[in-house]
Amino acid sequence: MIRKWVVTGASVFTLGLSGCASMSSDECANSDWSAVGFEDGSRGYTTDRFGSHRKACAKHGITADFQAYQQGRSQGLVEFCQPGRGFSFGANGGQYHGVCAADLEPDFLDAYRTGHQLYTLRSYVNSANSQIHGKENELEAVKGQIRSKESLIISSETTNEERVLLLVDLKDLAERTGALEAEIEGLIADRARHEQDLQHYEQTVAAHGY
Repeated sequence: MIRKWVVTGASVFTLGLSGCASMSSDECANSDWSAVGFEDGSRGYTTDRFGSHRKACAKHGITADFQAYQQGRSQGLVEFCQPGRGFSFGANGGQYHGVCAADLEPDFLDAYRTGHQLYTLRSYVNSANSQIHGKENELEAVKGQIRSKESLIISSETTNEERVLLLVDLKDLAERTGALEAEIEGLIADRARHEQDLQHYEQTVAAHGY
């Protein structure tokens, strides 16, 4: 049976801080190392995490309790290494570091990989959106330069020599406009494919009960 952890008082304080790599003197002195280990385990951290706690506390002359930490971490890993957690961990882009026990890892990994593929497909869509937004901003900037140079060309204060140079600039800007519009069109097509892939995968995931 999985142990139920009831954390109160100083332990609540400890759990809230165990997500930080550094601990103060008071935190080290008041830490419930079983609780710290449980939270680290429930987040899928390796034992390297304890090394960070140990070094931080050693600076304050306090020795971290590895035995208590490891006991708590083992319990936390049981909670972490469930298929449901594996799916959500993968779907949020978490990186798995092989911390699950042999009897729990196969089901965890199946769910984790399913979730991580969902994360990857969503990332493709988000990346395409970001690139489109960037290119559209660049296109607007180029169009602004074109308008500015066109105004200078018709200005009575502009010399003929300056107009020649401005016309050359306009030619370059027009070419850049065409290139950007083509890039945006390609990115929109890419996004449509990624969105279709994502939609199909989400349907598959839902059919498997995730």
